[in-house]
Amino acid sequence: MELFYTLSENIDLDSGSLTVDGDEFHHLVRVLRKKTGERILVTDGNGLRCEVSISDIGKTSFKGEILCYSRLDRPKTEVTVALSLLKAPQRFELFLEKATELGVTSIIPMITARTLSQPSSDKIKGKLNRWRTIMLSAARQSKRHYLPRLTEPLSFKNVMALQGFDLKLIPYELSEAAPRVQCSGKKILFLIGGEGGFTAAEVQESHAAGFGEISLGKSILRAETAGIFAVAFVRTQLLEEERIEWF
Repeated sequence: MELFYTLSENIDLDSGSLTVDGDEFHHLVRVLRKKTGERILVTDGNGLRCEVSISDIGKTSFKGEILCYSRLDRPKTEVTVALSLLKAPQRFELFLEKATELGVTSIIPMITARTLSQPSSDKIKGKLNRWRTIMLSAARQSKRHYLPRLTEPLSFKNVMALQGFDLKLIPYELSEAAPRVQCSGKKILFLIGGEGGFTAAEVQESHAAGFGEISLGKSILRAETAGIFAVAFVRTQLLEEERIEWF
């Protein structure tokens, strides 16, 4: 059964009804040609799972009857990736899609000393909307009940100041430290540089901020590949431990 998303304010559990509009309405009605009476799954992207019967389809939204619902616990393992904005926007978008499919919790677009793409403030809103659309599509495909968070771009310095993580890691090309870290049940922050990697000063600053080095292997990975690898590394650990409730 397909999974779709709607805002929390569009769900009324007391009356047993909800509304779906926007891109999700378009995809469901215009692309998939869903009809009244058909059943789908709907989530608010924050753990609520509703089985719904489509009751009324309008021009820009549809209403559904909630047949049953449940709340899924938030995953105990949380993975945040701060990835430098990239010169080729399609590479950054590839990372957004694949990291979402793999179960990333949060994504921070980052601006480092070597970041080549630094969009102006008037273009940020449009980019964020596009990025969220890409992530929503990937979350729908992989049937995630918790949508990843996406922040506005942050400077390297501001990322260094972030708190609330149990494990902070900086994979970069000069590191030879084997990734012998246990991620299960932790809040993890990965720091991934862009074209040209991190400067020596940034590496030193990350050490001072409590980041530990790890190596992703001897071959040099593109930035988006390194970001995907980081999320997949944690997912693999959880699968080995049979903690497959991560989504």
